[in-house]
Amino acid sequence: MEFSSPMYSTETVVSPIPEICKEEEVLIGIDEAGRGPVFGPMVYATCYCPISKIDALNNFGFADSKTLNEQARNDLFDVINKNSDIFGWMATACSPQDISKHMLRREKYNLNQFAHDTTIDLINNVLKHKVKVKEIYIDTVGPASVYQAKLKTFFPTLKITVENKADSKFPIVSAASICAKVNRDNLISNWKFIENKVFIGEKGSGYPGDPKTKDWIKNHCDKVFGFPGLVRFSWSTCENYLLNNGYTVNWPDDDKNKNGSKSKGRITKGSIEKFMKQNSQKQETLNNDEEETAFLNDKKKIFNLNLVSVNTL
Repeated sequence: MEFSSPMYSTETVVSPIPEICKEEEVLIGIDEAGRGPVFGPMVYATCYCPISKIDALNNFGFADSKTLNEQARNDLFDVINKNSDIFGWMATACSPQDISKHMLRREKYNLNQFAHDTTIDLINNVLKHKVKVKEIYIDTVGPASVYQAKLKTFFPTLKITVENKADSKFPIVSAASICAKVNRDNLISNWKFIENKVFIGEKGSGYPGDPKTKDWIKNHCDKVFGFPGLVRFSWSTCENYLLNNGYTVNWPDDDKNKNGSKSKGRITKGSIEKFMKQNSQKQETLNNDEEETAFLNDKKKIFNLNLVSVNTL
């Protein structure tokens, strides 16, 4: 039950399915971790158990993962795994590359839509594994009533409760928040960079306002290719830094004048990221010359995963 390392795309891991959850009605909770940071994946997780075991659920002391220290979270995650006869869980890690790809595409696809779609996929995944879901409890993303109504259109026969701060109100959502947070922490602490290069320095919390995070971004920005694959290019912190500090791109307007001659001299300048966003309909072909150095090949990986991906949409 481990995610790939290095991580190239969104993945889901699934715990063993308790047999009792295929025989008795089940309640599930869903929560996320890593929505705000500029680094790493965003993880959505669900935890579930039979409704008949709700007393046991309440007695384990699950709480919102944000109120617990790392050791307490790990201990409670161990409780979930050691009681695999009644608890099951799934976690979907949305890779930084996929987050950037969705948010930088021409047709706006914001983080709330991304969250809703990931949650719907998680629920469908649980149902696909023959779990007898009866009740669903979810920490809201956006207006709770709107989100709940949307989910009801997909799952009309299920009891669905969407509330703000659900991770502090419902133990099953607290358990899901622990699954999400522990899985994300493990991904970050064991992160392998696809660039085959050592990146040093403290990353801080990963939140855009953290001075250590800002310094790490500043010190690990390539002026042409941008940032390592750990970084979400779509965050304004990264966009602005590239715009202000990356090399400018000069590209001529290929449009022809009415007389058939090409336009002269109109040059647009901007960062690499701005260039890619404005030209996302064009398919870029990278030079694969056999004499390229290993360093350039590594840089091309960053370019492929973090910039060219927007062209596929």
